[in-house]
Amino acid sequence: MQIRHSTNPKDAKHYDTSRLREEYLIETLMVNDEITLIYSQIDRVITGGAVPKTKALTLSAGDALRASSFLQRRELGIINVGGTGTVTVGEQTYRLDRLDCLYIGRGKPDPAFSSDDAANPALFYMVSTPAHTEYPTSKSTQNDANPIHLGALETSNKRTIYQYIHEKGVQSCQLVMGLTILDIGSVWNTFPAHTHDRRMEVYFYFNLEENDRVMHLMGEPHETRHIVVKNHQAVLSPSWSIHSGAGTRNYGFIWAMAGENQAFDDMDAIDLDHFK
Repeated sequence: MQIRHSTNPKDAKHYDTSRLREEYLIETLMVNDEITLIYSQIDRVITGGAVPKTKALTLSAGDALRASSFLQRRELGIINVGGTGTVTVGEQTYRLDRLDCLYIGRGKPDPAFSSDDAANPALFYMVSTPAHTEYPTSKSTQNDANPIHLGALETSNKRTIYQYIHEKGVQSCQLVMGLTILDIGSVWNTFPAHTHDRRMEVYFYFNLEENDRVMHLMGEPHETRHIVVKNHQAVLSPSWSIHSGAGTRNYGFIWAMAGENQAFDDMDAIDLDHFK
């Protein structure tokens, strides 16, 4: 498990491209027959990927958590962005098709991941946060999610937000998680940008072709920087940072938040006159 430390915005504005990518970009998440985990000390969020191509994989605590099991003091959200697979939690097995979501609450056994077809393996994207209350394990499909339609083709940001784990959906201790799909012809996500001082956020990009990129914007509103992001890469956003971007084509991204509250609309919009 890789460890990432928190950073100060006064320091971050002096980072060059390499340092920005080192601190905030997660370049490799989906590795065949491996579980990849990045522990960020920003709200102690763990971001991960599991690709059970030819064998089952089990998520364990390892040495970093000092716990008897991964979920001893944590909760976990999983969204499959690949072929059909299964997640087994104790004696219960959950089948996840593409874009299905599974929430696993605190105290549950270590989950095991499998794929139905090695030629088209499941790609399980995961976000875990500390938890102080137990909630039941719950699966939801894209049809079960709460859809929110935003933007317009005229402004190149027509998109649908699908809320899976949120206040009025799948219940959790502090994790909020869902995904956004941009319509064909739209490339901007979340613009004008915003911050939310009470929560950090992770963006995981998918549905990009090999030669496509997203220019992910981050930083304080008056000190913005950009990170060039490829398919199946993620960006960590501290609470002081905006998180927005534009791609070379339409795409999807999974968003996950943790922190002070679970109010999806608790955000501070940025006046474009202050956006630099």
